[in-house]
Amino acid sequence: MSNLPLNGHTAEGPGGHLVVLREVFKVYRSAAGIFTALNGVDLEIELGAFVSIVGKSGSGKSTLINVVTGIDRPTAGEVLFNRTPVHTLTEEQIAVWRGRTIGVIFQFFQLLPTLTAAENILLAMDYGGRFRLAERPDRAVALLERVGLADKAHRLPSELSGGEQQRVAIARAMANDPVLLAADEPTGNLDSKSAELVFQLFEGLAEAGKTILMVTHDAELARRAHRTIRLADGKIQDVFANR
Repeated sequence: MSNLPLNGHTAEGPGGHLVVLREVFKVYRSAAGIFTALNGVDLEIELGAFVSIVGKSGSGKSTLINVVTGIDRPTAGEVLFNRTPVHTLTEEQIAVWRGRTIGVIFQFFQLLPTLTAAENILLAMDYGGRFRLAERPDRAVALLERVGLADKAHRLPSELSGGEQQRVAIARAMANDPVLLAADEPTGNLDSKSAELVFQLFEGLAEAGKTILMVTHDAELARRAHRTIRLADGKIQDVFANR
């Protein structure tokens, strides 16, 4: 396993790309039959890119995110992250690699309900092991301040709105200063005002140089990323440069 940088500013993989997928297939087998979620996907994402992924339900969007982040293993093909062959790592290696390298944001927040906003972030730092114990409380508050919620540091998720919970989830994803942020429908469970606030956070992170890979059903938001990938039937149909 290669030594990955932890600050998100010096990673460089094959051909100068942070993420490289080569002929990636993901096949699910069940009693109902065989479903090919990804069908020979080739993809390259450069450091600092803000990439949106769109497509109809079942097109392979979430599976693509999961393969890039090591949540799912490809059935065939290669997944390289800054020269690290993620598809060859053990489950233990993937857990360590993801904790230090990837920040994942889900549609339904997935905050631990018995922990405060700050404690959710601190727990992520415990798993990542990126910062010294003495640094972590101040960093948690600083991250909450960055998402406009420093005054909610000691609130439980149940005391926060959906938009606030998602902003805490973004702060948690940033806990270990990951190289890549991967977001699966991060605004899909929010009202339009909260969705806009959350998306503005992503735009600010992208402007600061963070690499972002985001699945969205919202075509207007997708166009505000640097580049949009359209999936259909597990294949990349189109790639659009938005700016």
